[in-house]
Amino acid sequence: MAIVSSLIAGQSEREANDSLTAHVCKGSQQHEEVCLGLFTLLLMEPAQAQRSYRDLTLVNRDGMNVILMKINQILMEKFLKLQDVCRTQLVWLVRELVKSGVIGADGVCMTLMKQIAGGDVSAKNIWLAENVLDILVEQREWVLKNGMLVAMSVYTYLRLIVDHHGTPPLLALRQREVDFCIGLLREKFMECFIIGRDLVRLLQNVARIPEMEQLWRDLLHSPQTLSPQFTGVLQLLTSRTSRKFLACRLTPDMETKLLFMTSRVRFGQQKRYQDWFQRQYLSTADSQSLRCDLIRYICGVVHPSNEVLSSDILPRWAIIGWLLTTCTSNVAASNAKLALFYDWLFFNPEKDSIMNIEPAILVMHHSMKPHPAITATLLDFMCRIIPHFYPPLEAHVRQGVFNSLTFIMEKRVLAHLAPLFDNPKLDRELRAMLRDRFPEFCSSPSPPVEVKMEESVSLEMDNHVSDKEDGCYDNMEAAFSDDEEELNSKGKKREFRFHPIKEAIVEEPADITPYVDQLDETLKEKVLQLQKESDTEMQCEVMQEIVDLILEEDFDSEQMSTLASCLAELFKGHFRGDVLPEEITEESLEESVCKPVCLVFRNLCQMQEDNSGFSVLLDMLAELYQKQPKIGYHLLYYLKASKAGVGRMCLYESFAQATALGDLHTCLMMDMKACQEDDVRLLCYLTPSIYSEFPDETLRSGELLNMIVAVIDSTQLQELLCHVMMGTLVMFRKDSVLNILIQSLDWETFEQYSTWQLFLAHSIPIETIIPILQHLKYKEHPEALSCLLLQLRREKPSEEMVKMVLSRPCHTEDQFTTSILRHWAAKHDDVLAEHIKALLIKNNSLPRKRQSLRSSSSKLAQLTLEQILEHLDNLRLSLSNTKLNFFSQTPILQALQHVQASCDEAHKMRFSDLFSLAEEYEDSSSKPPKSRRKAAVSSPRSRKGAAPPASNEEESASSSASVCPSVPLSVCYCLSVPPFIPPVCLCVTVPTVCLTSVCLFLRLSLHLSVCHCPSVPLCLCLCPSLSICPSVPPSVFLCATVPPSLCLCVPRSVFL
Repeated sequence: MAIVSSLIAGQSEREANDSLTAHVCKGSQQHEEVCLGLFTLLLMEPAQAQRSYRDLTLVNRDGMNVILMKINQILMEKFLKLQDVCRTQLVWLVRELVKSGVIGADGVCMTLMKQIAGGDVSAKNIWLAENVLDILVEQREWVLKNGMLVAMSVYTYLRLIVDHHGTPPLLALRQREVDFCIGLLREKFMECFIIGRDLVRLLQNVARIPEMEQLWRDLLHSPQTLSPQFTGVLQLLTSRTSRKFLACRLTPDMETKLLFMTSRVRFGQQKRYQDWFQRQYLSTADSQSLRCDLIRYICGVVHPSNEVLSSDILPRWAIIGWLLTTCTSNVAASNAKLALFYDWLFFNPEKDSIMNIEPAILVMHHSMKPHPAITATLLDFMCRIIPHFYPPLEAHVRQGVFNSLTFIMEKRVLAHLAPLFDNPKLDRELRAMLRDRFPEFCSSPSPPVEVKMEESVSLEMDNHVSDKEDGCYDNMEAAFSDDEEELNSKGKKREFRFHPIKEAIVEEPADITPYVDQLDETLKEKVLQLQKESDTEMQCEVMQEIVDLILEEDFDSEQMSTLASCLAELFKGHFRGDVLPEEITEESLEESVCKPVCLVFRNLCQMQEDNSGFSVLLDMLAELYQKQPKIGYHLLYYLKASKAGVGRMCLYESFAQATALGDLHTCLMMDMKACQEDDVRLLCYLTPSIYSEFPDETLRSGELLNMIVAVIDSTQLQELLCHVMMGTLVMFRKDSVLNILIQSLDWETFEQYSTWQLFLAHSIPIETIIPILQHLKYKEHPEALSCLLLQLRREKPSEEMVKMVLSRPCHTEDQFTTSILRHWAAKHDDVLAEHIKALLIKNNSLPRKRQSLRSSSSKLAQLTLEQILEHLDNLRLSLSNTKLNFFSQTPILQALQHVQASCDEAHKMRFSDLFSLAEEYEDSSSKPPKSRRKAAVSSPRSRKGAAPPASNEEESASSSASVCPSVPLSVCYCLSVPPFIPPVCLCVTVPTVCLTSVCLFLRLSLHLSVCHCPSVPLCLCLCPSLSICPSVPPSVFLCATVPPSLCLCVPRSVFL
């Protein structure tokens, strides 16, 4: 600002403008200084705003890009701290930018709308909502040209309408907002359609406003009146809402604080942060509506990485639970629950994400102990929303909720839903309703386990973090990292370091009372004895006696389920903590499998499959598996670690078939997922055996691989690489590796790099996976492109490799193709040249209409001539300042010459620099030796079947003829022609009857001058003015002589 003030001080407007222009022309730094100086002057001096903006439009050289970036930065980071004058001027500037139609002003408008807070009717917020609405209404035609701005504006003001009620000024503003939204929805409905299902949620909240009521009816009953492409509300409800819309209703400050809590705050230390957030944004009655926005944002936008999910960071469900417990309005509570379950209602596993539905089920699961009322009300809401959301679509809603619950179990968010749906803490009516609505997920009507939960007892969480004292939603205080820095007494910034919360697991005594009385006396005695014993060896002895009782012929199989429930409760401590010993030795491994539950495994290993007791023990394990899912990977560990299990890994397949799942692949994936969640070291330990013993289940998809790379660290990755190098682990095979690598493109960065490292450790030819290049986009898949580039540089190029590399679309920012071609040009220039020549000729020889339909080993491979030429031109520019002579090789020049002879003028002009290389090559090889021409004349083949001359004139001409050097079987006639005829001529053999039509075609289509040779009645002489016809037949030959002679190359067939 000081620089601008010094430049314009004491000068007239014209002199000031000249001074600013002269300073801007000095360089980019001076340009930025002047633009930002004028911008600052505009914000701080309203009286000079008009002049400053005029000067800014005159002197800027980048389309206001510097100003737009600075405005966005202020809006995202400093808007709340602006003085009122500056805030007013900033909105005025946005208005002027929109009036001027500055490119990028729509983005600034959307950022400005983000600052309008929901649930806030303070004067400043209302002022901002009114002014932004004024801009959008005044510049309506400009708004309608930007589909995203239309959708974002509708989403924002539909949401704000709910808050604006009560006082006359607010009602007036609401009426303007209603009119604005209705106008855009009716005029640009399909642009608003991209909002997705949350558009219905917002419209539902305002549907009782008279003006909105008709629109709501049309949406439900007359969708075609809104748009011919709109088939009905179901089409909208099945469309997932994009994150950008869910995020636009939180101010940048709200968003920053929420992201901080979900990524930096440790579970158990969140109370202070929550209290601050509530004081700042949730303390008024109007702020109740904000909870819906927060919950939708957490479910749809905040998707933590696997690293965060497995840490002690505050989980999403805890924040949502806190928001639900602080609702003071019944309407707000209902809307908040709808926001939580909204993605459940029309959930499609193929389109929707598990992360959108996970928080709801975890809130219910983890609230059962500290806040059972929350769980009960959510379960009740889930049941009642099915018939009442929209009765005509009840079947779809029921299916959506069913899909959600099924997907939750498939992804192991919860292993079983029965403990939640049939919990004794729920009242009987609710449990009966759950059994009626969801019988597939409820346990049998037999008495469930009565789990004793007291508020003072810590709750064990999935991430091994325990709640303290007041439950799981508000706990001990911790420092909040605000924008302002807190200073200690010495003036230094105070650092707040959080120490991990120590895991405190309170062992509860096993309660087998509901089951033990159902056992017969002998078995009951042994189970009670097992419960009393604390010594492991004695427990093993008792367990062996129980196994012997099970194997007796008179054992009552109806007691199997009850016995399994008792054992699952008694052995629950055995399934906590790490299974694999810290130091792996034969002794430590044997010691780790000396547990009572392992007695069942050992007996199985010692039996033959045709033994009658074998199936009984499998049934026992299957029942135990239903009560304790961790039994599966414990069996896998036993079969690998125990000496008794050596060579008996096939027992796991029998076990999987005996379970309720009945499928080896499903059972194996579920068990490995449970192992991944509990013990990563054990997962890595089991991996070699799992892959070697069950190749058909592990190598055909990337599911298991994703589980592994999602949790391993660099040390564990190195260990797996060593196993691969030693041949003890095979994770890929040729027939499925390509599909797995394609699946990995959606994984996290470290997961992808780990996958490629493991692949490269295998000896699989690169040609097997080279078609993946067709799936890689340079902005979306940098990990795969980087790994593939480093691998290709080690390879000698094959034709298929070159084809796939050249098949990539040309983008100025995508340097992949140019970089690998340049490397090959330096290391394997001759091989690369031959492959490029073959591809050029092959693509040039096929009809243009069919080029895009061809494919090779990849269905997506679509190599066109234009693509090859674009990449070659980029390669030519890359090699222009080097000593490499790649483009001087004969195969490349011959191929370019071949293409140039048949391509159209547009391509010749576009790739003129590339084709100029071929022209130089042609000029250097156009003069053949005379001896070759003479030999061609005396060739007996040249006279075979020739007709005698038709006249003396032809005979005379023939006597002075010479043979064309490029056509050994031709006779050249040298005729005297006028001087204006060019010396280069083409001869085409055509029937006499076709001369008229051919001449007409050549004049109109090819722009060639045409003359007829009187001495050769069956020959047509074409004299091109610029270049050779791109589609001449093979019977056309080219000769060059000195004027005024014209050399005609006529095949002997003309005289037949």
